[in-house]
Amino acid sequence: MHKTSVIKMAVTCFVQFVLIFAPVLNSAPINITSFEAEIEARMRSKLEILNITEAMEELQHYRQHLEIIEDHGFRERGLADGLYSVIDPSSNHPGSRYIGKHLSTLLEVLQLGQVVYEVENSVFGGASCTACKAGLMFLSYYIHTGVTYETLLSDAHNMCYTLSMISRRMCIGLVESFGPEVYHVVKHLDQSPEEMCGFMFGEACNKPHSEKHEWEIFLPLIAKPEITSKEPADTNTRKLLKILHFSDTHWDPYYAEGSNALCDEPMCCRETSGPVLHLEDRAGYWGDYRKCDTPLRTIESMYRHINKEHKDIDYIYWTGDLPPHDIWNQTREGNLKVLRETSDQLRQYFPETTILPALGNHESAPVDSFPPPFVEGDHSISWLHNAMDTEWQKWLGPGPGVTLQYGGYYSVNIAPGLRVISLNMNYCMNKNFWLLLNSTDPAQELKWLMYELQLAEFKGEKVHLIGHIPPGHVDCTAVWSREFNKIVHRYESTVTAQFYGHTHLDEFQVFYERQADGHKRRATNIAYIGPSVTPYYGLNPSYRVYHVGKEDGLVIDHETWYMNLTEANLSPGEDPVWRKLYEARKDLQMPSLSPTNWDEYIQLIDGDNELFSQFYYYYHGASPERPHCDVICKKKIICNLQSSQSHMTKEFCNKIVKTWSYFNPLSWFSYLWS
Repeated sequence: MHKTSVIKMAVTCFVQFVLIFAPVLNSAPINITSFEAEIEARMRSKLEILNITEAMEELQHYRQHLEIIEDHGFRERGLADGLYSVIDPSSNHPGSRYIGKHLSTLLEVLQLGQVVYEVENSVFGGASCTACKAGLMFLSYYIHTGVTYETLLSDAHNMCYTLSMISRRMCIGLVESFGPEVYHVVKHLDQSPEEMCGFMFGEACNKPHSEKHEWEIFLPLIAKPEITSKEPADTNTRKLLKILHFSDTHWDPYYAEGSNALCDEPMCCRETSGPVLHLEDRAGYWGDYRKCDTPLRTIESMYRHINKEHKDIDYIYWTGDLPPHDIWNQTREGNLKVLRETSDQLRQYFPETTILPALGNHESAPVDSFPPPFVEGDHSISWLHNAMDTEWQKWLGPGPGVTLQYGGYYSVNIAPGLRVISLNMNYCMNKNFWLLLNSTDPAQELKWLMYELQLAEFKGEKVHLIGHIPPGHVDCTAVWSREFNKIVHRYESTVTAQFYGHTHLDEFQVFYERQADGHKRRATNIAYIGPSVTPYYGLNPSYRVYHVGKEDGLVIDHETWYMNLTEANLSPGEDPVWRKLYEARKDLQMPSLSPTNWDEYIQLIDGDNELFSQFYYYYHGASPERPHCDVICKKKIICNLQSSQSHMTKEFCNKIVKTWSYFNPLSWFSYLWS
């Protein structure tokens, strides 16, 4: 998943139920620290005089009057000028006269909470710390007044129906999905908004120190062995494994050809997506570049092509995100159905191939919700882990069942001297609200990883790490990413390659040994980030194939294959053509795929616009919908390629200027669907 992040908190804080659309401004750089302090002070002063009970009564009164207003321009004005401008008591718009002073104060509080400064077209791209703190401040205040869960939910629905610019079914779905966990977590927290937002959004909040979210993994007192070279030996005589990697299938069982692909919800191309107003808005037969997920026929076309083109596949790395992006419309039962049916499809098309899965952030319902093992009862994640164990045992056997059920991770030996460790990267996901209760090495995953790597080192095994969220991605919390990098650095001779998804883009991250000031000393490891099967959005469906040394697990070469969606949709009656987009060594002109050579490649494309344009073409899967990449876009990408540790761009990419502007309110929900 790859979209620009804006705080989930301001949506799930039951300010999910109130979207205040502020006007879009292009602002000059400002003093963010003083701005945030001013907003926070104003927020606290408003909360001191806020009577929520009166505000809810006025909301109900306002809603009754709103229902009789025959003003068809209300929604359009709200989108253009901001909802608060439409219902401002001082305005002359129909409906504004009924708002009441308490509801007006509440809306002003929430308006302040959504005067969001987003890192737009910059290298940091994180959530607005100001909006996060504002939303959590309001939510914490409301819940700790003693309001019951039922009352909170009722108020949330009421506010969403009355004031929101999203559809009623999205209101219902979001409140019902996120309500229980948000209420439970916030009710049991004793942290300030600064601590909570600082933990979740790290760099965007200037990484404030918090004792509650500061922890470390202690490495064993065993000397690090002599570093072995990651330059492969003679590639002409070595035995190779061929490994297929696909990620982010996001299968939409309800995709409908000809339906509206330009709807006003975050996911379209369904019969429920509203009327098609123009012929060009119809969804394509094989998929669509707009906000639409993958029809089954496209996924099965890929499987048939792979069976024909790559008959010698040895293993499949399957790095998660199976359900579609309609997160307001999902249930546990529905997501389990997608898990089981997708697993059945793979067994049908690849009956003799061992498939090694990893858990994506969309597998849970609600999305990103992965409670650690200490959370029991109705909120426990055991419903998903147990189902994964049942489905995946058919490839992995019963051995990994204990760790799969406990934490969603496992370790298996796939060839003599080569081990695969599948990580549950959702324990580093910054939108996993449960981590606020206790973020210390959730499910003891990193401690377990360290022990597995130490055993592999003793046995002389090489290891591939697979997972969903790349450890250097902004979605991964800073402390988890830091400790993970420390472990990978210690076992750099054991970990020969890593494989992730999540971003939907064709890219990679290089790991470095660094000096104290953050400057690179040497490249030590490489994380390959595979492109998505889903075209969501603006992409061509794609997958990767790796050629790997059988004895040492080193990646000798890789190639990306894709389907041209425009071309395919012109011939709905014919099976689409899947083509090779590029081969890494040949087309990127690399002598080998060692970490050192990947580092040198980054320096090349940073200094050569023509080479960068080639990389950017591959990065977006040859999509004609790829956006223009200006100098800030380029620097952001270059920074990401050399940042395996999240929320460290100031230290690792200090030549890049942080550019602030008003956040585009129409992309408010993009954070949730990333």
